[in-house]
Amino acid sequence: MRVIDETKVDLNDEEVKRDIEEDEMAEAMSGETEPRVLLTSNRPPRLETRRFLRGLRDVIPRCRTLWRGELSLKKKLIPACIEQGFTDIIVVNQGFNGEPEGLVMSHLPEGPTVHFKVTSVRYWRNIKNTRSSTHHFPELILKNFDTRLGATISRMLQSLFPQQPDYKGRQVVTFHNQRDFVFFRRHRYIFRNDRVVIQELGPRFTMKLKSVQKGTFNSKMGEFVWVQRRHRMEANRRKFQL
Repeated sequence: MRVIDETKVDLNDEEVKRDIEEDEMAEAMSGETEPRVLLTSNRPPRLETRRFLRGLRDVIPRCRTLWRGELSLKKKLIPACIEQGFTDIIVVNQGFNGEPEGLVMSHLPEGPTVHFKVTSVRYWRNIKNTRSSTHHFPELILKNFDTRLGATISRMLQSLFPQQPDYKGRQVVTFHNQRDFVFFRRHRYIFRNDRVVIQELGPRFTMKLKSVQKGTFNSKMGEFVWVQRRHRMEANRRKFQL
């Protein structure tokens, strides 16, 4: 059983509502700005990383992919994205084995920036009975983001997507938090003979939060709000961060 967490929040609390309405994602969540997301990688992408980038581009509407080459993320790419009206940038970290191992997401123009470890990646070709997707804006399900930190992560993930889903597409994107592991899935639901049939569309992967930083990406001088410290977290395995 989960132990009582002092950072767990009631989203119906007036003070919490006010804080949320004034955070960095407020404009995106209210629909005042439409999300425009730039996808790139930390080094020239190899086959598995290119597949992962294509999968993310298929999931996130109004998403553009850029092979950044030698462009500095902090000095060149982020300022250019802000100037061109992008609302978010996602950097896929490629490991030395050529496979995706992490995601850095920075909300523009003022942050925050989060870093996830990525594991258990499976593409639609490797998922049984999968179906092809359409370009309809998906519905979103975010579950079990119950703490103050979890609320921030939830809103960052939501802000990547248009806030008005296209229900004709019957596509659902799910971020399900379980014991601080965030499971990503995408499905289509179909009404057939008085029952609902679920088709998985892929990709699927698991994320584990590593850090949260104020502002946009700055690995050397950035102010970190939260950093994963395994020895502290393992002291009580029933207390979760999200």
